[in-house]
Amino acid sequence: MPINKRQLLTLAAAAAAATALPVLPAAAQEKFPERIINFVVPFSPGGPTDAMARLLAAELTRELGQSVVVDNRAGAGGNIGAEAVARAKPDGYNILFGTSGPLAINHSLYKEIRYDPRTSFDPIIYVGYLPNVLVVRPDLGVSTVQQLIAKEKAAPGKLNYASSGNGASSHLTGVLFNDMAGTKLVHVPFKGTGPALNALLAGQVDMTFTDILTAMPYIKSGKFKALGMTTTQRSKAMPDIPTVAEQGLKGFDVSVFFGVVAPKGTPPDRIKVLNEAFVRALAAPKVKDTFAAQGLESAPDHSPAYLGQLINKETDAWAKVVQSSGVRLD
Repeated sequence: MPINKRQLLTLAAAAAAATALPVLPAAAQEKFPERIINFVVPFSPGGPTDAMARLLAAELTRELGQSVVVDNRAGAGGNIGAEAVARAKPDGYNILFGTSGPLAINHSLYKEIRYDPRTSFDPIIYVGYLPNVLVVRPDLGVSTVQQLIAKEKAAPGKLNYASSGNGASSHLTGVLFNDMAGTKLVHVPFKGTGPALNALLAGQVDMTFTDILTAMPYIKSGKFKALGMTTTQRSKAMPDIPTVAEQGLKGFDVSVFFGVVAPKGTPPDRIKVLNEAFVRALAAPKVKDTFAAQGLESAPDHSPAYLGQLINKETDAWAKVVQSSGVRLD
């Protein structure tokens, strides 16, 4: 049957209306998540970061209704795992549980690094931070930061501090301490936190800067004497230990932060789903109580934007410390 003029106008209007409708990208039309989420930990199994990730993954699996599987990709101070996520498809199914190393320090520490923590990722959530603590051997004869500084300045270059390796947080914290206190503590690097702590236990070194989770049992048993927390606020887990900042080094602030990121270009709606699931997981009693007992301080803000700001700030701050240390790693 022939189409009259009125019908032609009606069909034309319908066609115009159809073309005006927004066409959502395929990723936005799909339910998320619909399959396993790969939760990359850029360190070996069995360490504190791995343990935290596994606790979170179990809770996230319940929250999302899909398996969240921890994938350990260790090497190069966390760079191997971080780079793998940076290069992954930005669909929300590959996410990184990063720390201060791969998400800030390593950018200026390593001579060759194939990602930029500030531009290669979309932040998901700032989980929290572990304060570091300055501990000394009990027979060193000092009980405060000021006493330590005075003892060092009376015999410059005689006192030393252990670290878990060149460029590690425990090393760079000592560099910052020397810069701010005007001391000349000698750096003694070891291959890992365990050997560094064993050297301190044996009295082979004078002190170290390590995270509160690792140091807590030794402090409580009297094997280490704690002089000061390296954050601006006292630790909720050990509130009797004063900060280094309140003992004269104003502004001294060092901690190990934990954050979750996705490859750059991940759809915002998927970032939102993941962020909200992490917030609920962190509020779960088992997760909350375990992290608190380990000394983890909750983040003041769990928004993606806050983590992005933190990564930018920490990357710039650590670049100055790395430059002062003179250390560059291959």
